[in-house]
Amino acid sequence: MTDSPRDRPLRVAMIGHGFMGAAHSQGWRVAPRFFELALTPRMQVVAGRDEAAVERAAAKWGWAESSGDWREVIERDDIDVVDIVTTGDSHAEIAVAALEAGKHVLCEKPLANTVAEAEVMAAAATAAAERGVRSMVGFTYRRAPAATFARDLIGAGRIGEIRQVRAAYRQDWLRDESGPMTWRLEKDRAGSGALGDIGAHAIDLAEYMTGLRLDGVSGTIDTIVTERPLLGEKVGLSGTASNELGRVTVDDIAVFTGRFAVESGFRPIGTFEATRFATGRKNALTIEISGSRGAIAFDLERLNELEIFDANDPELEQGFRRVLVTEPGHPYLAPWWPAGHMLGYEHGFSHQVVDFVSAISEGVAPTPSFSDGLHLQRVLDAVERSSAADARWTPVG
Repeated sequence: MTDSPRDRPLRVAMIGHGFMGAAHSQGWRVAPRFFELALTPRMQVVAGRDEAAVERAAAKWGWAESSGDWREVIERDDIDVVDIVTTGDSHAEIAVAALEAGKHVLCEKPLANTVAEAEVMAAAATAAAERGVRSMVGFTYRRAPAATFARDLIGAGRIGEIRQVRAAYRQDWLRDESGPMTWRLEKDRAGSGALGDIGAHAIDLAEYMTGLRLDGVSGTIDTIVTERPLLGEKVGLSGTASNELGRVTVDDIAVFTGRFAVESGFRPIGTFEATRFATGRKNALTIEISGSRGAIAFDLERLNELEIFDANDPELEQGFRRVLVTEPGHPYLAPWWPAGHMLGYEHGFSHQVVDFVSAISEGVAPTPSFSDGLHLQRVLDAVERSSAADARWTPVG
């Protein structure tokens, strides 16, 4: 008696833990319980530098075991997938080693801290793909059903020729200048600040929904608070900050315009904002795409909804209308709850697992690819170079 496809395990190792570790663990744990997958993910091992902390994470999130050595984990024969949720400065080393070891790789966004690192990763992914090894970047917001549905409507021509994109990602968790330093404020670990951390999502979602790519930008980035208190030695217990100040080496705010590449005709214009100082905004990723026949708007803080404007409606009846994206026919929705029941932030990570596992089982290239991640890294780099040159127009790449 042979095993059915669902009896075949896909043994997963997650490198790193913390906020993204919890989110990815949720995705791996829940996806096979709601979706019919050709391969069944098995949460084999989670690895991290702090062995005690990673052991607690394994027990809390449902990993079979823990390890303090990611290199040893990657070399194991009982691992098929490596999921990278570490800080950006380690993405390249881990991803390249995993791909060369024949492991499929899922890597959190942005792909790397620099264009040079991203180029090395994309090259390794291309070489690995020739051996049937798959890789993907973790931009989960494109897997919110409403965002995917917006992409489908735009691709079907519902809003006509795209003319303008307005995208912003606004948070306020850094507005208190007495807030302590974290790794996200250190360029050598995070790569960039608001631009790469949350601006990357706005860029990816704009390109995903429109099917177009930015090829030039003009922008300004700046740091609002340049020094912050360093955390005390016992932050894990007390959360106290010391009197010593650390230097913030990343941007707090980024604003830029861009042009999208098209084969002919008008090149659509995009305006982008990324800030962690937007007082009162908690996780406000918004995007509005205007076309010749209509428009579509999405707000992550209302992630089960789309606003749709149809210019063909009678003049006296025109206006944005709210569409609740919770029907079984909407993207990803059928395996979940009855119509009208909402999904949340964590569901995007399950959908990410579904798409990645499906690509592996079908032998096709998943998206977004490492090449897509490299392109986005080049956009981030172009914005930084433009800002350094007084917002001079800067080609991407």
